[in-house]
Amino acid sequence: MPEVLVLYYSATGSVRALAESLARGVESVEGMAARVRTVPKVAAVIEKPAPAVPSGGPPYVERRDLAQCMGLALGSPTRFGNMAAPLKFFLDGLGAEWGQGTLAGKPAAVFSSTASMHGGQEATLLSMMLPLLHHGMVIVGLPYTEPDLNATRSGGTPYGATHVAGTANDRAVTDEELRLAFALGKRLAAVARKLAA
Repeated sequence: MPEVLVLYYSATGSVRALAESLARGVESVEGMAARVRTVPKVAAVIEKPAPAVPSGGPPYVERRDLAQCMGLALGSPTRFGNMAAPLKFFLDGLGAEWGQGTLAGKPAAVFSSTASMHGGQEATLLSMMLPLLHHGMVIVGLPYTEPDLNATRSGGTPYGATHVAGTANDRAVTDEELRLAFALGKRLAAVARKLAA
């Protein structure tokens, strides 16, 4: 079955919740499946490598996941208006895939979580698009025909699905934020299916 790769890094679980809802949206499109993957943490000083298989949650991404997917959803918490280091570290190592055009022509979408309403969620989404554009991907966003995009008082942007977690990480992902992530996954899968045809 054709798959959309839902690739994310989540430090506290908010981005993971968005990823899970986005994956459900992908799978709501007939004939499409989601392949959910994550990346290991990175540190300035490596004392011991991350385990080959995560102790819980989805497995770590492998380069073949990129080649086998029909589309890519990329998710990260916000770090000063940019993606988190673990996801950036993985993307920085994709020179061979860039040279081979592994992702060229495939659709992509982005999603994120921030601590505060103006904590850089849109800047993060836009910065996540840059490497995807360099890979030749087709960016898919959220149109304002999604009612929750006009109604939300927390996360959600036309650039991608977002969540506002609160400075103490005490705000659960809202129903509106989950519906917007679902809608983004559904739209990404529908575009992937059309482009593959």
